[in-house]
Amino acid sequence: QVQLVESGGGLVQAGGSLTLSCGVSGGTFSSSAMGWFRQAPGKEREFVATISGGGITYYTDSVKGRFTISRDNAKNTVYLQMNSLKPDDTAVYYCAAALNYYGNDARFYHNWGQGTQVTVSS
Repeated sequence: QVQLVESGGGLVQAGGSLTLSCGVSGGTFSSSAMGWFRQAPGKEREFVATISGGGITYYTDSVKGRFTISRDNAKNTVYLQMNSLKPDDTAVYYCAAALNYYGNDARFYHNWGQGTQVTVSS
C-alpha cells in the first residue's frame, strides 16, 4: 500500500519561504510522477506542480519563478520549495503520486497524502 506523508507547512509572512516535503512508502516511487496540489477554503483543488520520474517539471503559471519542485529517488521524497510567498498561496497542500501519467489532472493521481497547511500572512 502506497502512503504519502507531507510535512513542512506552517505560518509565514508574505515574501517568506517554506519547503514542503512528501515522504512516500510502498509503490514504485522512482517510476511515479509526483504532483503538488492545493486547496484554499471555499475553492476547488488546484494543480501546483509536478515532476516526472526522470525529473521533468511543470508548474501552474501562478507559481512559476517562485516555486521549485524536486525529488530525491534515493529517499523516496518529493519537495516543494516555495519562495516569495503571497497571501493567495494560503491553502492546504497535498502531494500525490501517479503511475503512467505526467500532467496536471488530479483525476490521474491515485495516491494522496493527508495535506499540510500553509498560511501566508500579509
